[in-house]
Amino acid sequence: MSKLDEIEAEMKRIKFWSDNPPSFTVNNYLDAPTFELWLQCIFIPNARCAAGKSKYPERSQVGLMAMKEYNYHSFIEQAQPLLSLLSQFDKIIEDN
Repeated sequence: MSKLDEIEAEMKRIKFWSDNPPSFTVNNYLDAPTFELWLQCIFIPNARCAAGKSKYPERSQVGLMAMKEYNYHSFIEQAQPLLSLLSQFDKIIEDN
């Protein structure tokens, strides 16, 4: 199972995944309705596309963004495994 599949599965497990996400256009994750919708509708599809083409960015900060979302403003216990998976994704990109 790829790390992106693990991230998606964890989002579904903790009910951060929307079965019917709204349509939206964003310039960055701060413009999205929620961080979770950005992960689902922007990050995961774009990361899968990059993986399919073997065109990875030089670095990823999705784990840092998740830490700001789930640890800085307020600690969200149920999101800690997701935060770990997103940090692992960053490490995979950095090691690539």
